[in-house]
Amino acid sequence: MAKAMGLFWQRGYYGTSMKQIEQALDMRPGSLYAAFGSKDGLFAEALKLYAQRGGEELAAHLEGYNSILTGLQEYLRNLATAFSPSSETPARACMIVKTLLEVSHEQNPLGRQANAMLSEIELALADLLARARARGELKAGTDCNRLARLVQAQIIGLRSYAQRDTSSEHVNELGDDMASMLEHYRAAS
Repeated sequence: MAKAMGLFWQRGYYGTSMKQIEQALDMRPGSLYAAFGSKDGLFAEALKLYAQRGGEELAAHLEGYNSILTGLQEYLRNLATAFSPSSETPARACMIVKTLLEVSHEQNPLGRQANAMLSEIELALADLLARARARGELKAGTDCNRLARLVQAQIIGLRSYAQRDTSSEHVNELGDDMASMLEHYRAAS
């Protein structure tokens, strides 16, 4: 599944042929269809894996911090480094966003799945920020849902920007700027 995820993340849904899938997974068409039903089924599972790994990475990262806000700031900086032009990921842009942009105009199930995943991520960020607010890390009046949308939009923007022909230094600076922006919401000590 990880190989399929990497292939789809790099090439996109339409840019990945069944022949490429067969070669990457070392499976025959009959086996692929028996296991996943269709290319859509395989792609949907790869997308789930991508989202799951992203959530696990954030949770594991935050375990190393006493402060949710500080952990989130460092996570943003690390994202910039991980998806800078010098990184070796299949693509720097988010696979979920790439999917949404590629297939949503058709209103197909994959577009709906990508949209639902982005909504789930936004809710998870809002919950994380609400916990930070409850712990006194964020200003009492912080609208955590609104801040979650802002953080998600910035992450999407950062990863899209990193897809460009740009320097790692510029991408890392953006990660620093995003992390610094969160200071505006920090509760006074």
